[in-house]
Amino acid sequence: MSDSASPTTAVVFAGGDPPTDRLLAAQWRVVPPGALVVAADSGLHAAQRLGLAVDVVVGDLDSVDPAALDAARAADTRVVVHPVDKDATDLELALHVARDAGARRVVVITGDGGRHDHLLANALVLTAPAFADLTVAAVVGTAVCSVVRGPRTLTGAVGSLCTLLPIGGPARGVTTTGLRFALADEDLHPGSTRGVSNVLVAPEATVDLRAGVLLAVQPHAVSATDHQEA
Repeated sequence: MSDSASPTTAVVFAGGDPPTDRLLAAQWRVVPPGALVVAADSGLHAAQRLGLAVDVVVGDLDSVDPAALDAARAADTRVVVHPVDKDATDLELALHVARDAGARRVVVITGDGGRHDHLLANALVLTAPAFADLTVAAVVGTAVCSVVRGPRTLTGAVGSLCTLLPIGGPARGVTTTGLRFALADEDLHPGSTRGVSNVLVAPEATVDLRAGVLLAVQPHAVSATDHQEA
């Protein structure tokens, strides 16, 4: 964790199907040093595999290994336990922990397998109004998903894919640079596939909009040799 009282960046390790060791190491490289480390339930396992000091473990703790939890407690990790019958997923609880700790930027690290309902719910919770004051991205397997509420720069290899998905309603006045199929103050509507499978034509692309929320998904953006920042 950062030495400052309020860390600028938090990394949240989500539970569920974990990444492979090689992919996990590649995912971690997109996170700057000194971040607050939060584990959502069994996300603790991935953080421990990287040898990280975890600041907080949060959730109902129904899927975390008790031995791993004991080791975290012995290392002075704060453990926040919620009942199994709760109204929020462990990831949502972890995002609240990160925000309440003072983080302004959050990067979520998780695998891309497991239950499809969890995968979709996790993608949608990133865009929740409760976290509108945060800069949020997720590394989901080999994909990078970035929440766009205003000007946002996306980096990646020329020729790589980028999909723009409107969430929760129309995305109004979308303008892009650095993408093959440019948008100039145009609207994207939920259910439309117009924003799917765009392509980077420069190492950096920009996305902006006047109103609404976009989820920018860059499939296969992370590899063992990638140094992309989410």
